[in-house]
Amino acid sequence: MAELARLGVLEAAAALRSRRISAVELLAACEAAIEQRNGGEPSFDGSPGAVNAWVRRYPEIAAEQARAADQRLAREGDAAPLLCGIPIALKDLYAVAGLGLSASSRVLEGHVASADCTAWARLSARGMVLVGHTHTHEFAAGGTTDQVGNPHAPQHSAGGSSGGSAAALAAAMVPAALGTDTAGSLRIPAALCGISALKPTHGRVPIDGIEPLAPSLDHAGPMARSLADCGALLEGLADGGAQGTPLMPPPAPMGALPSAPRAGPQPLAGVRVALSGRVEAVELDADVGEALELARAAAERLGAQIVELDAAEAFSMSDFSTILFAEVAAHHARYASRSELYRTSIREFVELAAGFGDASRYIEAQAARARATIAWEAWFEAHRIDALLEPTVPLTARPRGTGYDSGKLGGQADPLIAFTATWNMTGFPVAALPAGLGTGSGLPVGVSLIAPRGREAQLLALAIDLQEHELRPLPVPPAPC
Repeated sequence: MAELARLGVLEAAAALRSRRISAVELLAACEAAIEQRNGGEPSFDGSPGAVNAWVRRYPEIAAEQARAADQRLAREGDAAPLLCGIPIALKDLYAVAGLGLSASSRVLEGHVASADCTAWARLSARGMVLVGHTHTHEFAAGGTTDQVGNPHAPQHSAGGSSGGSAAALAAAMVPAALGTDTAGSLRIPAALCGISALKPTHGRVPIDGIEPLAPSLDHAGPMARSLADCGALLEGLADGGAQGTPLMPPPAPMGALPSAPRAGPQPLAGVRVALSGRVEAVELDADVGEALELARAAAERLGAQIVELDAAEAFSMSDFSTILFAEVAAHHARYASRSELYRTSIREFVELAAGFGDASRYIEAQAARARATIAWEAWFEAHRIDALLEPTVPLTARPRGTGYDSGKLGGQADPLIAFTATWNMTGFPVAALPAGLGTGSGLPVGVSLIAPRGREAQLLALAIDLQEHELRPLPVPPAPC
């Protein structure tokens, strides 16, 4: 039973389609893993020794969906969608009709979604099985998700804001999960929990029906234990078309995504991978610096040409904050009458955002964002760069428990977003993958590969080659005694 819960998306899909296992059996294995690994029933605040990945679980709904998936697989055979019967966790921002949606906040306690968000509607149509909603840092406004413990060390942060989804994956409670990313919220917990995540091009996955943080920065995307599995999820999420916004047109069609590494000893021959001066400007934990060098050497062994370059035009973090807080204020004005229910740091975050209402300053910040995005596009083209390699975050998981304290506002001073926030400003796709356990900390460390807008297929091919040939997905950590 435990081995079934450790199957990845593609492994489980193959087993389901061959009828070696049933969706009901796969769900039962995941439910047993949750009972063993979560540390008790879902709770609002969690406890120091618990993973507490879940806000709410839906065992009866999941059982019904698993039975329906088995019937569909029997009826349609190989014509059934690839994702049919695969259990999945949704971050507690994704609306599912008739189910609670709380953004892990008492502000939305008792709220029930009236319709499915577009992302879940697409995956539900493919027969995925909804296990439950996972914790987010409240309203996705932070990078720690302190009510969730890291499965590698429960006293440490799982990262955020998609911390519950990352923890559920790292502990092998589910093979697939969805998160969101406004300044790094898919990639930060992926790095700290040792799983994989794929932030698509902005707009690739519509955010309709997802509780927003800052819509022009928000990305919806997949999380799994491998990037090949993330690609399978992204194909389902993207099928149906991309979303345009007033700021960005829809990305170009994505094309077919790879699901396996390319053969041969040097599949990256002819690929140009860059390291930029951005890394030198940020203080790195020793474990993170070692992981970056490990990834660089791995890419070189696979045939990639590594080039070191000055970075393109830097984004002003002041512009980032102006955009972020102005959009936060616009959305959270509707919750003003319930403001006393926010956790302390989130209430301060929302109160600070209320001061960013200057429309001319917002327009100036978006114009500066556009200029810097164009500069980065030109940088990739001028230097013929296929992907930029960076640490995902500059540090390993810190002890949990302070992210909701007064003064923990996140934003431009937060070291967790030192690398990640830039790629929300550009809307570029990013593949985040683990690079082992730190030799000093024993905790997961991660790296990211970045490409220009619309190039998910090329980026994923490169990232899967790196992961499957060299930087293998991390094993599931032992269950607590």
